[in-house]
Amino acid sequence: MTEPDRNLDPRTLPADRGDVDTERPHPDGAALETLATAELIHFLATDQHRAVHAVEAATAELAALADAAVAAMENRGRLIYLGAGTSGRLGVLDASECPPTFNADPETIVGVIAGGDASLRRSSEGAEDDPRGADADLDRLEVAATDVVIGIAAGGTTPWVLGGLVEAKRRGATTALISCARRNTPEGCDHLVVLATGPEPLVGSTRMAAGTATKIALNALTTTIFTRLGRVRGGRMIDLRATNEKLHDRCLRILLELFPDLDRREADRRLQAAGDSLRVAVESIETERAE
Repeated sequence: MTEPDRNLDPRTLPADRGDVDTERPHPDGAALETLATAELIHFLATDQHRAVHAVEAATAELAALADAAVAAMENRGRLIYLGAGTSGRLGVLDASECPPTFNADPETIVGVIAGGDASLRRSSEGAEDDPRGADADLDRLEVAATDVVIGIAAGGTTPWVLGGLVEAKRRGATTALISCARRNTPEGCDHLVVLATGPEPLVGSTRMAAGTATKIALNALTTTIFTRLGRVRGGRMIDLRATNEKLHDRCLRILLELFPDLDRREADRRLQAAGDSLRVAVESIETERAE
């Protein structure tokens, strides 16, 4: 047995996070390595049900946050996500999916991750420990009172995220924290959303139930926001653009659903005349038929 080196200088110990929900042991997780492969897959899959329930339980808080974001974006504001690690990647993913889904201006919904875009592919976990680390990004984005800044932190304690919220609030922005662990409302936070997923089967691995709940919550949040902003009609993406074959086909099918007297060739002619914008094509046909 190797003896510890007594000549090493003592270093600062980290705060004990053992009381954070996502860091506590899962009551059924200790036996993971004893399960057969099929049993393990089944257990990990069914354990994810907690994620759905956690988002359902936070409906009121998510709705209030969605309404705040709608008001901001109607006033030329933006939705900005701040996160580190898995939380940051989920924020960037959600932001990146809104332009093709809702034809949103990419400048109006932005995901920022600790450590920069390189952290999307390669972990840079140390970046999350700096409470002033997000300041440069907030400065670059010129965050102001019209914006909504949402911090995402599964355990609710990430210094980079919490410090970013304080700075965003100082700039006058509306702020929120989405956490998967119970906690008090932190400094500088207007909206606290707790997705109480509890302990993970693999202790501390918040890419599991916490990650699933966060993905569901962000999907629900932005779909609600853009629905309220008029980007959805009849459960369809009315602001689609035919920028590839799949979307071209989807635009044509939606046109045929809305105007069943058209054939596919005529629908395509209308879409082409509208610059491949589904909304422009729909509104053009509606205007023509109203005259």
